[in-house]
Amino acid sequence: MKKIEQFLGFILIFLVLILGATLLKSNDLFFRLLVGTGFGYALTRAYTGFAGSINRAFHTGSTKLMRTMMLLFFSTCLLTTAFLFKADPAAYDLWVNPINFGLLLGGILFGFGMAFSSCCASGVLTDLVTGLPRAFITLLFFGIGVFLAFPIQNSASWINDSWFTSQIGEQLYGGIFLPDLFKWDRLEGYLGALILTAIFCGIVVFIAYSYEKRRIKNNTFIGHKTEMEQDQKDVFNSSDYNFLNEKTYNRIFVKPWTLAEGAVVISILFTLLMGVTKAGWGASTPYGIWFGKLLMLFGISAESLSEFSLMPAEVYALPFFEHSISVQNFGILLGTLIYLLTAGKFIRIFKTGMEITVKEGFLYVLGGITMGVGTRFANGCNVGALYTPIANFSLSGWIFLIFMVFGGIMGNVLVSKWTK
Repeated sequence: MKKIEQFLGFILIFLVLILGATLLKSNDLFFRLLVGTGFGYALTRAYTGFAGSINRAFHTGSTKLMRTMMLLFFSTCLLTTAFLFKADPAAYDLWVNPINFGLLLGGILFGFGMAFSSCCASGVLTDLVTGLPRAFITLLFFGIGVFLAFPIQNSASWINDSWFTSQIGEQLYGGIFLPDLFKWDRLEGYLGALILTAIFCGIVVFIAYSYEKRRIKNNTFIGHKTEMEQDQKDVFNSSDYNFLNEKTYNRIFVKPWTLAEGAVVISILFTLLMGVTKAGWGASTPYGIWFGKLLMLFGISAESLSEFSLMPAEVYALPFFEHSISVQNFGILLGTLIYLLTAGKFIRIFKTGMEITVKEGFLYVLGGITMGVGTRFANGCNVGALYTPIANFSLSGWIFLIFMVFGGIMGNVLVSKWTK
């Protein structure tokens, strides 16, 4: 069975390349599919997820994923500077999001949802393969939350107007663009912005280590199983190398990447995405559009959906595989499948995530709705309000991180009490 899975994995790679290149209507869509597939593969093979950075720390005491997120954030900032330095930042679709009450409340709600559903906006796509019932319920109600909050996002000043702005930030979405604060540094502000980003990352790492040390001291640190597996050293002797042997195959296609290796791959993919499309990584807006498309199956028109949601009717009428972010999200699902199949792990992992209780189902419903609504209040999700803004030197991303962590902690406390 394992060999069959691996064979099917390579067939899927072939289909993605051939069918994507021939059936998708534009080169941009094909590029989005490939980048999304890369994101899904990296997230799955490195056992990485933004929700896990909080949930793992709460349940196991391990802050390694949170610390790795800081490596991801700083390395992506450093790489994207290559595009922005000596260029007009306003020419890029930089997600310098507004700083307002919506950002704070949205961060808390999103953190709550991550705790309830044990996933995030990007993680729910990978989890459709690894935990289908949980992810399906979460995704459905995530879409409902996004759809119901569309009209609020598109009309409320407390979501769209920023308390603080900077010169370039005002030309984008109204927030603070960190290089604007350091125009005197002789490098258009990017040197100061990178140093400040490094300081922010260092503060988070310091807090994470301090928390982990306290958990160890209190004998409540248990560590995370997958992190231990990732850290196992694989001594490879080149004299034993054979292109066709099992050891070589396992090293290339099976062995999990370390968290740091995953962070490097994701930062490169993000930089590639930004360089080609001049925009960052988003995931959650299509979920509300997908729910609108579901309503259209029951006879509701795109115009009626537009009137309610204050979104253009075209976004609901546009076919799924002609919407760039939807195609990219579909690629994340494919990337997860490709890794699990080529690694021969699909059936085992798929079966493991099939059983849920009624109580858990209720939590996933609540988690999906709170994450969906939270993304509209904060103008993005774990990638759209956190990762991309930080990579785009937006102060809003760091503020979202603080309130997301706060919401995640409160959510995990409630889940722990509820499930006892």
